[in-house]
Amino acid sequence: MNKNDIRLIIGILTITIVTLLLFSTMHQTVPATANIYYENELIKTIDLSQNDQKEYTIEGKNGLVIIEVNHGKIRVKEENSPLHICSKQGYISKSSETIICLPNRIVIEIEAKGTVDTVVR
Repeated sequence: MNKNDIRLIIGILTITIVTLLLFSTMHQTVPATANIYYENELIKTIDLSQNDQKEYTIEGKNGLVIIEVNHGKIRVKEENSPLHICSKQGYISKSSETIICLPNRIVIEIEAKGTVDTVVR
């Protein structure tokens, strides 16, 4: 390996690091809300911009569903379904993520404030 190879490797690493830093600063988190639906009907809207931990109890088809909000993230903490798939999904925080709990017929959807996904004319 000669000096030119080392310069090339350092140059590629520098460009990669600068690009990653630019993309991470451009991807700022926008305030978001979580919409909770039961059988396609909006039953609760939760503001995710708060940095405290809260729990909400929602009535699902199979019983109570406990939803936990923690530092801008939301998850199903406890629920009564045969395989507990809803609570195994973990936290979500981005507008492209949803939690769909079919046994309890509950959907949790993140909606970012001030963003438009599509425009239909």
